[in-house]
Amino acid sequence: MLNRMLGAAMLKGSTIEDVEHDRSATLQAMAVVIMVSIASGIGGLLAGEADIVRGVVFGVIRGLLSWAIWAGAALIVGTTILKTPETSADWGEVARGTGFAQTPGLLNILVFIPILGEIVRVVTFFWQLAAMLMAIRESLDYNSLWRAFFVVLIALIPVLIVNGILVWALGI
Repeated sequence: MLNRMLGAAMLKGSTIEDVEHDRSATLQAMAVVIMVSIASGIGGLLAGEADIVRGVVFGVIRGLLSWAIWAGAALIVGTTILKTPETSADWGEVARGTGFAQTPGLLNILVFIPILGEIVRVVTFFWQLAAMLMAIRESLDYNSLWRAFFVVLIALIPVLIVNGILVWALGI
């Protein structure tokens, strides 16, 4: 699992292909999402941005929900609106790739460090975005990062809506 996490973080398409086709890797991808959510929650907790419930418990719930919705939305957009003749995927394939793509988010545990924390937050965001683009490109069998970019962008809309509702309703 660690090798897969490193491969995804290093933007290796072969790693994404490997997890995409390994049905037993879905729980591993879920574990990555949980670890990233916990790391982010602890970082926020140490930075004084959240308490243990909001930062970690709701963070894990929100992370898993966001991951599932994003994978589903990316699958729908990628296999209908932006489909290519080569495109073939199911939710599990997309979810495994996008789950492992979150690996750089482990660095969010460092956001509590003055000055460095904000740099880590920005770098991690763009690193995860790059990994997500690779995951979508590989799992939907695209040849173009631009097509993957538009899938990621469009699929982000329902994730933002659900997160907005959670933040509003639960104050997380």
